[in-house]
Amino acid sequence: MPAPTPSQTIGPFYGYALPFPGGGEVAPPEHPEAITVHGHVYDGAGSPVPDALLETWQAAPDGSLAGHPGSLRRNPVTGGFLGRNGVDFTGFARVATDADGHWGVRTLPPPAALPYLSVCLFARGLTHHLFTRAYVDGRTLDGRAVDDAVLSALPEQRRATLVAREEGPRRYRFDIRLQGPGETVFLDFGPGDDAR
Repeated sequence: MPAPTPSQTIGPFYGYALPFPGGGEVAPPEHPEAITVHGHVYDGAGSPVPDALLETWQAAPDGSLAGHPGSLRRNPVTGGFLGRNGVDFTGFARVATDADGHWGVRTLPPPAALPYLSVCLFARGLTHHLFTRAYVDGRTLDGRAVDDAVLSALPEQRRATLVAREEGPRRYRFDIRLQGPGETVFLDFGPGDDAR
């Protein structure tokens, strides 16, 4: 039996086809409940990663996980999402980091039962994409019991790397550190596990 094909780096050669306009606009325009979740991606030396790609998924505010279909259908003229009509919630975003390693999405608040955005990160030097979560519910910060198996299994200091810090009204900061002090907790989903 032949040996498995080895992994190889996943970037930065994906930049032409994957990012596209409007990828971070998950909430319908002008929606009064919209929140912004943003941050930076940093490497092990603390330098920003300017060529990372992030995908986020989340439950709709009503708790449904299906989302409206169409997030990945492209408009051949603009390169944007053909499937987004500006009204229906898809729950999916795809954004690239800018030259300073910054990324951001405008979305609707996830429900209290699933108070997080699932995040998948692709970046130079990674042989496999990484999964993490950005919890946006403030109840995860103040020490009260959180009914979440992932957070409950982590020591408090490590748990903090999964919490998006509230910066102001409807605005949350979630930095991702690939290595070193304050390294973000990354999740390992085995066969059959659901990354949401």
